[in-house]
Amino acid sequence: MADYRRKWMIQMITRQPRIFDAAILDSLRQGTAFFGSACLIAIGGGLAAMSNAERLRGVAQDLTLDAPAIIWEVKILLALVLITNAFLKFIWSNRLFGYCGVIMASVPNEIDAPATLPRARKAGELNIAAARAFNRGLRGVYFALGALGWLLGPIGLIVTTAVTVFILLRREFASASRLVIMQSEE
Repeated sequence: MADYRRKWMIQMITRQPRIFDAAILDSLRQGTAFFGSACLIAIGGGLAAMSNAERLRGVAQDLTLDAPAIIWEVKILLALVLITNAFLKFIWSNRLFGYCGVIMASVPNEIDAPATLPRARKAGELNIAAARAFNRGLRGVYFALGALGWLLGPIGLIVTTAVTVFILLRREFASASRLVIMQSEE
C-alpha cells in the first residue's frame, strides 16, 4: 500500500480539480477519528469497571472466577493500557493525515514548478506514516480485546492472545485482499 500511496500523490499532481484526492483523505481522517472516539469510550468504560471492581468481583464469584479486587483491576488495567496506546496511535494518525492534507493543498498546480514533485512526495510519505500509525492503533485494539481473555484466567489469556495473533497474521499476510494488492499489474 505504501507504493500505491506514493503513486497516488504523484497522480494527484495532474488531477484537476483535486476534490477526489481531498475526499479520500477526508475519509481516511474520519476513520481515525471514529476509532479514536471508540477508544475513548472504551477507556471510560474500563475506568468505570476499575472503580467498581467489587461489583465485578461479585459477578466473577457467580462464574466461579473468584479473585481479589486488585487482581481484577490489574487485568482491566492491561486492556486499558493497550487501548490507550491505540487511542494515541489513532490521534497521531489523524494529525499526520491532516499534515498530509496541508502539504497536498500546497502542491502547485503547475506541473513544471520546482516544488511540485518534492511536495507531492512529502505528502506521500506523510500519508504512509499516518497509515502506519493507524495500523498500529488497530493492532492495539486487537490485543486489547485479546487481553480481556485474562478475565477468564490465564488459559483464557493464552487462548485469546493466540487467536489475536492468528487473526492478525492471517489478515496481514494471508488475506485475499493482500493477494489482490500484491498481484502484478502487467
